[in-house]
Amino acid sequence: MPTVLITGASRGLGLEFARQYRADGWEVIATCRNPSTAPALAATGAEVHALDVTDDAALKALGRTLSGRALDVLINNAGVYPLKSPQGSFGDVPVDAWMEALRTNVVAPWKVAETFIDNLTKAERPVLATISSKMGSIADAAAPGSVVYRSSKTAVNMVVKALALDLGPRGVICLSFHPGWVLTDMGGPNALITPEQSITGLRRLIARATPADNGRFLAYDGQEVPW
Repeated sequence: MPTVLITGASRGLGLEFARQYRADGWEVIATCRNPSTAPALAATGAEVHALDVTDDAALKALGRTLSGRALDVLINNAGVYPLKSPQGSFGDVPVDAWMEALRTNVVAPWKVAETFIDNLTKAERPVLATISSKMGSIADAAAPGSVVYRSSKTAVNMVVKALALDLGPRGVICLSFHPGWVLTDMGGPNALITPEQSITGLRRLIARATPADNGRFLAYDGQEVPW
């Protein structure tokens, strides 16, 4: 039975990943900060662990708990959008929110990869998928605003590229994904696609990934996203 580890799985995209993989018979290991407040995740039948991805000690502890288990897929999904409205305009960007975004959206995916690299290399065709955003595309940026979130997603794309260079020779396929503008708490009510549509597309890309895809930045529909 293949195994997937999903961070930030209490709701939204992470929860939909857990639902779909469980429905297909996968062993799902899911993490969230507070499992007691995530009944929908428990209902999927996933193996749930408490984890704040910014807590280095907790991450190392989970690494010890899962030691020796092969991971076919690791999904770096945990993330934050710390400023809802306004998103911080020039001259009024709070430093604490920016640091929170960088620690959660940029540093944590790298540390998660470090923690579970031995688990990944036990699998035959391991995939390390990181949920980024088209909002992190420098080439696509055409309007001001949202610098906190945008910069964190630009930075995590470099993290994924660096992981691809480090881990590609070890057989790990590292991918950065734009999930689309999704109807979730983070995406808001004006979003264009459902979690089901987004995750169905992302899972298809994960399933088809080959070493030739290592280091790519792809949208849920398979289109290349410009860096």
